[in-house]
Amino acid sequence: MTEIVIFLEDIDPVVFFGANNTLLDKIRSFFPKIKILVRGNEMKCIGEESEITIFAEKFNELIEYYRKYNRLDEQDLEKYLFDKEHMRSATNGDFEEVLVFGTSGKPIRARTVNQLLLVHDYKINDLIITDGPAGTGKTYTSIALAVRALKEREVKKIVLTRPAVEAGERLGFLPGDVKEKLDPYLQPLYDALHDMLPFKKLETWLEDGTIQIAPLAFMRGRTLENAFVILDEAQNATVSQLKMFLTRMGINSKFIMTGDTTQIDLPRKNESGLLQAMRILEGIEGISIIKFDERDIVRHKLVKRIVKAYEQEEKESPGGQ
Repeated sequence: MTEIVIFLEDIDPVVFFGANNTLLDKIRSFFPKIKILVRGNEMKCIGEESEITIFAEKFNELIEYYRKYNRLDEQDLEKYLFDKEHMRSATNGDFEEVLVFGTSGKPIRARTVNQLLLVHDYKINDLIITDGPAGTGKTYTSIALAVRALKEREVKKIVLTRPAVEAGERLGFLPGDVKEKLDPYLQPLYDALHDMLPFKKLETWLEDGTIQIAPLAFMRGRTLENAFVILDEAQNATVSQLKMFLTRMGINSKFIMTGDTTQIDLPRKNESGLLQAMRILEGIEGISIIKFDERDIVRHKLVKRIVKAYEQEEKESPGGQ
């Protein structure tokens, strides 16, 4: 391991690293293999020599940019740190890889280290479990992978599902058929698909069953072969529901579960099948478990700060970890 110390001479670290260290967190997310410790104007970096060398070069470019323009934001960081050569060495992947072209023609790519890890692990695992806060792109990236797999005929159908916990026993009192009753709970999945597929193509595939969107309860009794299956909001699936879901896996199928174990809506949190699955399936060949965090949040910059504030509150509360 190599250790270097960088001194920020004549630079205010509070300004340079952003309020609440938001820019420092962003820098760390680009270099996940390097341990970065900051105290005042001194920054200590520990990691493999090859990574440290790249980091030092890129960081010095940031310092020069800051001194020249007296400003630094997330777009500037991406300009100097978000390069193909570094990210390939840092994550064994490539941020330049296009997953699918959206309906507007805009290329959809992995945008954070853990999103890229999801893309990488998909290639070598048949079951991927992701856990992390809202806005980290877990579901969106998974659906992009599914659409690409369908277009390239790696699978014959996409199945998207989520537990309708919020509906509870009230579904019978809602107007309309089952689809109309459940669509509000499945809307986030439709929104992602509309970003990636032309309206007519999506409607055709929904009508002929090439793409199926259904509540988790509808999975019982099925065997899903040649399918890309995504379980969203998996933290709200009970232990028995999740076991049922996992045993639906058939030949040539890919399963991805996405969830947020800090947002469990079940009556008792210990009933969450996702918590159990992450514990007992860790280390099994063919299964990947990826932990997303606030550094992966790609929504409004305030979302990242909000998530961090809530996490801090939970740690400081009497029942926190």
